[in-house]
Order: sequence, then structure tokens, then C-alpha cells
Amino acid sequence: VNEQGELSIELVDPKVLRICADPRNLPFSNDKGEGFENKIGELFAEKLQKKLDYMYFPQATGFVRVTLGSHRCDVIMGFPQGDDLAQGTNPYYRTAYAIVAKPGSGLDEVTTLEDERLKGKHIGIVAGTPPATNMAINGLMGNAKPYPLMIDTRYDSSAEAMMNDLDKGEIDAGILWGPMAGYYAKKANPPLHVTPLVKETTGPKLVYRIGMGEPARDQQDPARLRRSAARRERPSDRAGERNQVAMIRFAAILAVLVVAASPVRAQDQPAEPEGYRTEDYRAPVPATLAGARVLTTDDAAAIWRDKSGAFVDVLPRAPKPTLPAGTVWRERPHLNIPGSIWLPDTGYGKLAASTEGYLQRGLARASGDDKAKLLVIYCQENCWMSWNAAKRVLSYGYRNVAWYPEGTDGWGRAKLPLAESEPEPREGEH
Repeated sequence: VNEQGELSIELVDPKVLRICADPRNLPFSNDKGEGFENKIGELFAEKLQKKLDYMYFPQATGFVRVTLGSHRCDVIMGFPQGDDLAQGTNPYYRTAYAIVAKPGSGLDEVTTLEDERLKGKHIGIVAGTPPATNMAINGLMGNAKPYPLMIDTRYDSSAEAMMNDLDKGEIDAGILWGPMAGYYAKKANPPLHVTPLVKETTGPKLVYRIGMGEPARDQQDPARLRRSAARRERPSDRAGERNQVAMIRFAAILAVLVVAASPVRAQDQPAEPEGYRTEDYRAPVPATLAGARVLTTDDAAAIWRDKSGAFVDVLPRAPKPTLPAGTVWRERPHLNIPGSIWLPDTGYGKLAASTEGYLQRGLARASGDDKAKLLVIYCQENCWMSWNAAKRVLSYGYRNVAWYPEGTDGWGRAKLPLAESEPEPREGEH
């Protein structure tokens, strides 16, 4: 029975916004509601005119499966864009991994992991996180001290342990996820120095957009929260927010406005650059590509059904993390449009000669050495790598190039089939 005394047959109360969060993961969330994502959740629920309810579970192995995947909540706060475990909303903030060091140590002036001053230093790193790859490339793993990635946050904290070791001098610097780096650096006495790693040129980029995670499209209507937020957003709603902390209020309003927006609006689409995009690859893309045909999902599906073109997926392959000896690495299956040839890492703005050769050989195979063959280039939605790759394919003299900007995201939304795929072997691979 609801508040009006009416009998309800719904298993999930539509008047309640259910959020899944970690019970002990400050500065993001805790079961006392003290995290900044707790505050954003409160104001988001207020905008939707719903009650707020939390389902707490440690953010470790199985978090999405046990929470969102088991229909125990409507949304996960602080979800990185591009993670396919759930459907992400448009991002409402951007952050990066950061290096933390003591002021005056000399390492407080380091801005990239390529800096020679890091050679031979003892650096703390959470095992399996993207910066570990950059450290390995730059020869910094020999003296690194690893901290576990998957822990029960109710009883342990890798970030806190790392900062304690830095304070005691057991490590010279530590690399943490940006918000955690700032939180623990400020708590230290004296405060530590934090430098966001936004200038990396080796290994994966360490800057990420953060939004919310919703159930996958086959589980529930993904536009429900967006439409609901759009309906609820009225000027009068702002009156009750005046006593809120300014930063949190801005973030929450921004979250509502961004989530209420369509994934790519015309005014968000940038103009074509003269050359290739060389950074921030997960961002709104142009509406056009000079010399190429731009496909909708219906266009791409028609080509696929008619078998009138070859599909080329250029989504990067996740790098294998640096793991303790004896650890078994199981790569997540890669899904793409059935029949595609997968040429990972070929959509970056700058390619090594070996990677460019790999791309050219893959295109020759896909086209049957026919420069007039229709080639459909794609990766995911809002992915500059497919735009770069299609532009580069044109430069090789292919005359019938199509760019499918919605990629596997648009394909999945249309409930078209996806299939597991293996990358095209490189020279020397079997």
C-alpha cells in the first residue's frame, strides 16, 4: 500500500530512486551519507521528486553483478565512461590518476611518468590499474610497491595504506585515482602534493569521464531517468537548494542536465579538425568526415545484411596489467559486429610504423586488395578512433570508405547481433 492508501502491484516502488554504492569508500560514498556522490545522489533524487534508498555493497569483484545486475538499484554513481559492464550516462565530471609526493621531495614537480627523476624510486601503485602499464613502459616497476586492487573496503583501504607508507618513507611517491589522491593528501599532516597525470604520451591515457551507470538496455528503458529528470526540472526546484554547498549543488544540477540531454546533440558536435585527433578520444565527434559516407545504424545494418561491405573494428585492446607472478589473466571477451575484422589500436592520432603496417595489411585482407571495396570503419559511440581510422584509410587511396560513428553502442541499441571477436594477428603472432 502506498502513501495514499492505494494498493500497488509494482515490485519496485517508482517513487523511490535506488542507488548502489560502497559503504566505506570516501571521498565517494559511505553508509553515513558523507561522500560527495552521496550528496549528488540526494539532490538528484530531490530533482526527480523521489525518495532516496541505498543498497550498499563493497566495490570489488562482482559489484555490478550483485547490485545493478541483480536489479537491486536503478543507478550506480561515479561510473567511468566506456566501461561496458553497465550503460553509462553522459559524464558529469572528469578526473585523472595522479601522483602524490611529499612537498620539497623533488618528485612534487613531476608531471608525467616519463620523467627521469622517477627512475630507481620506490613508487606505490594499485596493481592492475592503468598507470601500471605506463610505469612498466617507462621501466618503473623494478622498485614499485603494489597494493591490492580488489579488497573489501569495509575492512581495508589500499589508498590509505599507500599514503601511510608514503608518510613513513617506505615509498617515495604513490599513484592513485584522482579524487582519492586529493582526499588523502589533504588529510595528511603536513598535506601532500598531488599532480594529475594528464600529460602521458606512453601507454593508456589516464584521464576519464565519469557519469552514472544504468542497467543495460535489455533490462530496462535507459531513457527513463533522463525523461523523468527532464520532466521534473523546473525553475521552482532551485529554491530549496540555496543552503546546499555550492560545489555539490553545481555538480548535481549538472548531472541532471547532462543526463536529461540526448547522447549527442548537434550543438555538441565539433567541427572536423585538419589533422587527426591525438588526445581525449572518448568525446563527441564531428557529424561529418570529408571524403567518407557517414552511416546511421539502419544504413550499417543494410550493408551488413546485404554483405556489400567489409566491417573494420578499430577499438583498442585493453592492455594486460602488470600482475604478481603466477596470477592468471583472463581477458574480457570483445564483442563487435559479426563478420568484422578487428584491428585494435589503429585509431590513435599518431601510429608507429609497425602499427600502420598492421593497419594496411588488415585493410588489404578486408578489402581483398580492392581499393574500390566498401569499408565500414567503426568502434563505439563518441569514439574519435573510428574517425581517425576512417580518415587514415582514405589517405591510403581507398575510394569507398564509410564511417559508422554509433558503432557497437548504436548496433546494440537496435538489438542487432554482436559476436565475440579476436584481433587480427600481428606479424609474428599465431
